[in-house]
Amino acid sequence: MVQFSMSDGIAELTLDRPERRNAICSADIARIIQLLPKLESARVVVLSGLPPSFCAGSDLKELGALDIAGMVGHENATAAMVRHLALITTPVVAAVEGHALGGGFILAASCDLVVTAETAKWGLPEVPNGWLPPWGLKVLCNRTGPVTAQRLTWGFETLDGREAMRLGVADYCVPEGAALDRARAVAAQLAALPETAVRSTKAFFQTTLMDKAEIWDAEASRRFARDCESSEARQTLARFAR
Repeated sequence: MVQFSMSDGIAELTLDRPERRNAICSADIARIIQLLPKLESARVVVLSGLPPSFCAGSDLKELGALDIAGMVGHENATAAMVRHLALITTPVVAAVEGHALGGGFILAASCDLVVTAETAKWGLPEVPNGWLPPWGLKVLCNRTGPVTAQRLTWGFETLDGREAMRLGVADYCVPEGAALDRARAVAAQLAALPETAVRSTKAFFQTTLMDKAEIWDAEASRRFARDCESSEARQTLARFAR
């Protein structure tokens, strides 16, 4: 469900569940964790999703079949995977087309550089679904600042690529269909720089940016578990579990 390839020091990691808009399931989490040593050995990583979307977040069909403890465990595992991916010393460049929703939004924002298509749809649907996003809010605050992060977390707005770049969620905005090519070009530029200096730069900034992220995620997870007891959350999960 996650494709991997490597050429000339550039690794490509591709989410491969297009029928689910590349929603993240347990198998994806395990696969990416398994690939971390290979990603660490690359010069640059390009992260994308098979069309039509980058990633629609956690697979609510899978979540809806779990009890609350199971849901919390699933989301904690997803959070840990994304933190590990963010903290490897290899730069990661995201290419976003279609949808970047919920965990997909945060997965992309956790990358070092983000290329978005103008037509991409960015959103955080968790609060309308009945719960606080259970992880990644430190990353969102890093990119946008806390005031904008709160506004986006309420989830009543969907951003296009241009607005996502304006707010700092993305770094480059390109026409529809061009995100992966631009991400590969950016990756090639990074790969051409002195490797030691690139890794030092990545490690310096990510250590600072991800400071206390695990603590933030733990608190969000606690609130997520409580929120999932609500009638609104139960109705959402029951709908997706069918």
